[in-house]
Amino acid sequence: MVDDLLVGAIEAGGTKFVCAVGTGPGEGLRARVEIPTTENPRQVLADVVAWFVEQQKSLGKIGALGVASFGPVDLDRTSSTYGFITSTPKPGWRNTDLLGFLQHVFPGIPIGFDTDVNGAALGEYAWGSTRGVEDFVYITIGTGIGAGGMVGGKLVHGLVHPEIGHMRLARKAGDDFAGVCRYHGACWEGLCSGPAIEARTGMAAHRLPANHSGWQLEMNYVAQAIGNLVCVLSPRRIIVGGSVRKGGHLGEAAFFAGVRRDVRASLNGYIESPWLEEKIEAYIVPPELGDDAGVCGAIALGLQASSYG
Repeated sequence: MVDDLLVGAIEAGGTKFVCAVGTGPGEGLRARVEIPTTENPRQVLADVVAWFVEQQKSLGKIGALGVASFGPVDLDRTSSTYGFITSTPKPGWRNTDLLGFLQHVFPGIPIGFDTDVNGAALGEYAWGSTRGVEDFVYITIGTGIGAGGMVGGKLVHGLVHPEIGHMRLARKAGDDFAGVCRYHGACWEGLCSGPAIEARTGMAAHRLPANHSGWQLEMNYVAQAIGNLVCVLSPRRIIVGGSVRKGGHLGEAAFFAGVRRDVRASLNGYIESPWLEEKIEAYIVPPELGDDAGVCGAIALGLQASSYG
């Protein structure tokens, strides 16, 4: 990657577009803005482009662009809808040609494109908690739940891309909450996303009291999903990002402690590794880049696109 290349970065989220210009995290983020993800894609994208045009007047020409987008998205380069946001439940954004729009506005510059969670995973791999770790999973729990995986130093793609947030989980006894996923009801996202917490408890996660029973359900379901990932992918590290992982009034430290405890209970001693015992605090971790993981990952996608041509 060309580390001093000035990159335009877009972390396209279900709640907001985080846009930045820079070369990496920290002081490398030269400018940054958040634009609400309304139901009008044309207006949102027009605002995004206008911001980048304005930044180039003071910072210089952008040499590459990286886009880490909510989805599902089409990542098949041979497809006629490559670069589209496809079957998203986000009103107004279904079948939006996100990449094509940006290629038209910024002709001639390389553009890296991937999912928002793969972008965050790449950001942590380049500059964060998984430097030197080539097999890991990055999970985000916020407006939705998604996960990006890396195996052998390469981001996982396939038929489309992993949709780990829609795995099914065993329900806790007495939990009859229907879930909020419009496709699957009580999948992981339907049970544990920010909107699911609010629908279940009547309060947003950041307002939920520390002693509310909703937190125990949240930690248990998150741990169950992580246990599934440990069994299926055997990752060497698991990063949990997104707003819910901060734990509201419970606090991030207590949230992670509860998840780690419940992961061990879920696995029930079947998989033996010190990383699941005395080293578990270094195995299931928050993102080192914090809330900048996604936008820094978008920078890394732009750098990759520039390097590969």
